[in-house]
Amino acid sequence: MPAKGKHRRPTSRRLVRGFVAAGTGGAALALPLFGVTTAGAAQPAQAATVQAAGTAPVAAKKAPVTYTVVAGDSLSKIAEEQSVSGGWKKLYNDNRRNIGADPALIRPGLKLTIGAKAAPADRAADAGRADRSAARPAAAKKAPAAKPATAKKYSNDLDGWIKESLDIMAKHGIPGTYEGIHRNIMRESSGNPLAINNWDINAQNGTPSKGLLQVIDPTFRAYHVPGTPFDSYDPVANITAACNYAAARYGSIDNVNGPY
Repeated sequence: MPAKGKHRRPTSRRLVRGFVAAGTGGAALALPLFGVTTAGAAQPAQAATVQAAGTAPVAAKKAPVTYTVVAGDSLSKIAEEQSVSGGWKKLYNDNRRNIGADPALIRPGLKLTIGAKAAPADRAADAGRADRSAARPAAAKKAPAAKPATAKKYSNDLDGWIKESLDIMAKHGIPGTYEGIHRNIMRESSGNPLAINNWDINAQNGTPSKGLLQVIDPTFRAYHVPGTPFDSYDPVANITAACNYAAARYGSIDNVNGPY
């Protein structure tokens, strides 16, 4: 029997990618070799950023920075040194509330925001004050002070006495007219406020008729109108008391056409 040959189980070995020289008639060709276990398998692609054709690269947005003004600075100088797009006008517009109305007046220590519109430090305080103002109830408007009523003036004569009496009578609802009062005064006293009757029955009974409308004291006291002097010789007091009495007895002084 032929001698038994020793058979070695071939060991599978991962082959790595390499190059061998193959004879080609004296010339050597470098051929890539792939391991058996990796043949046909795609290698993982390395991550890469591919820029689309025809598009411009996107510039990274710069974060805003704060610049503190120093002596000798100007907006144009700062804008140039900090490469502000739009120049000093852009810088001024972004920081207008902090700078003020005049862009030429910037003081050392002033903080400017470059790259974004500045938010003034006092903006939050302003908003808080606005909120408090909105919540605060509106102050009630004061009504204009009423002007003191000017006292109506009357002439110190028969015309004035009658007119003043009519105004007082109107307040107390006592009827009567100028004509009715004037007519009875002229018959009773001829317009003399100090007239007195010392001869009729009333005088004989100790209560003479007095004043413009010849009123006896008991009648004057009973029909005296508040707001007038308690004096039967006072022209206005006499007229209003007499008209008050005539209204109660006759309906109005206008209805009196003789002694009453």
